[in-house]
Amino acid sequence: MNGAESLVRTLVAGDVTVSFTNPGTSEMHFVAALDRVDGMRCVLCLHETVTTGAADGYWRMVNKPASTLLHLGPGLANSLANLHNLKRARSGVVNIVGEHATYHRQFDAPLTSDIEGIAGTMSHWVKTSISAKDVAADGAEAVSVAMQAPGQIATLILPADTAWTEGAGPAKVAAPSAPAKVAEDAVEAAARAIEAGGGTALIVLGTWAVRAKPMEHASKIAAKTGAKFRAEGSNGRVERGAGRVAIERIPYPVDTALAATKGVTHLILVGAKAPVAFFAYPNKPSLLYPPEAQVVTLAEPSEDAEDALARLADRLGASKETPVLNKPGRPDLIRGDLSHEAIAAVVGHLLPENAIVTDESVTTGRNFFRDTHGAPPHDWLSLTGGAIGEGLPLAVGAAVACPDRKVIALQADGSGMYSLQALWTMARERLDVTVCIWANRTYAILKGELANVGAENPGRKAHDMLSLGDPNLDWVKLAAGMGVEATRVDTAEGFADAFAAANKRRGPFLIEVLN
Repeated sequence: MNGAESLVRTLVAGDVTVSFTNPGTSEMHFVAALDRVDGMRCVLCLHETVTTGAADGYWRMVNKPASTLLHLGPGLANSLANLHNLKRARSGVVNIVGEHATYHRQFDAPLTSDIEGIAGTMSHWVKTSISAKDVAADGAEAVSVAMQAPGQIATLILPADTAWTEGAGPAKVAAPSAPAKVAEDAVEAAARAIEAGGGTALIVLGTWAVRAKPMEHASKIAAKTGAKFRAEGSNGRVERGAGRVAIERIPYPVDTALAATKGVTHLILVGAKAPVAFFAYPNKPSLLYPPEAQVVTLAEPSEDAEDALARLADRLGASKETPVLNKPGRPDLIRGDLSHEAIAAVVGHLLPENAIVTDESVTTGRNFFRDTHGAPPHDWLSLTGGAIGEGLPLAVGAAVACPDRKVIALQADGSGMYSLQALWTMARERLDVTVCIWANRTYAILKGELANVGAENPGRKAHDMLSLGDPNLDWVKLAAGMGVEATRVDTAEGFADAFAAANKRRGPFLIEVLN
């Protein structure tokens, strides 16, 4: 058994059973080993940014890591944008990165690079296997690191000769430990902050705290004390819909966020960071809450948020309160032009039960969250790190993780172009994804940002850099070229009909929505 096979067997035994791959020459022995080991599903991606985005979507739905297989330093570099998003989502992954044979590196071949240096920018753990005898044990350590709460990025670099040389056989992966319980002092500090603040206290939820049960505890606390609660602006996975707690997010625009947190005197963080603006803007603050507010951390992202909130509810006498849950209800359809309101109404009116929504809508989707509170129960996966181009890869990973659930990818056209290769993977793997492309043929959000940062009197060059026209993108043809059936709609009625039909069928389907 060579090093590559011992590594694959170690991964499978450690419950890493999916590999999102884009291999090259140095990884061929790992590729060959995949045929000799049962239990590893291999999903080919045509660009490395799809591999890490898909691994992120996979982790968010099953809370266990997939592996990626990447070709040397340049392949890893291609994956970094969505590895950034994965890290911000607090997800875990095991990256397997090929490297030149140990004796070949000295010759500085064209693809030689500092892989450890590249990996270190986005990884919690980086290691290069020294010999084939070490590969399995290194792989077992990588899996253990990736499983550490709330999820970590482990990058194992595999020189080609450590893959083809005789290995030591598979290694045992240590069982993951449960998230740590918060200290009683943290519960008491949060309780005192809420008692002091009352209606001016704001509980900010993130990571595991935006799952159904923890949010029920937060709602009970709010009912008892008058405190408010919100989710972080971008979250890896929110469990929401009818019968679940109604929660709003910290808004993205600075002025809107400041209005939402106006008067807050105490900020209690549960698996979340204190909210800050995405960017600096002239004459606007970076903090999205009053700077004089007292900030108290109840639970770090790595700690058990459900237990922490339950104990806080007990401490505040809120355990017997009734949480406020969303009532079933859908918006009425709007006829005529495809306004943002009409598009949101279609999504809210027709969202399937138990769907997984991947949301990279950017400008078009500002009302989607509001209009889906009463939709049937579903999961909502946001773009967490702000590096555009993860929506379609997220949908790939979520669909691989949950093949029995419909995935709805809400995707802006500009950011979709960063990773449209994901459509090919959807077709090859026959993934059950309905893709909605919001084709406004512009970087609409950047037009607003141009004004927000105070850039005065923009001219033709500035506007041309924010336009996706001349020529217009043709998503129907792009999808067809990737093997995905598609249609184009330009009315609210047409979108409703296409969306309903797509959700009743199996397999990938794309709707280009001209708006």
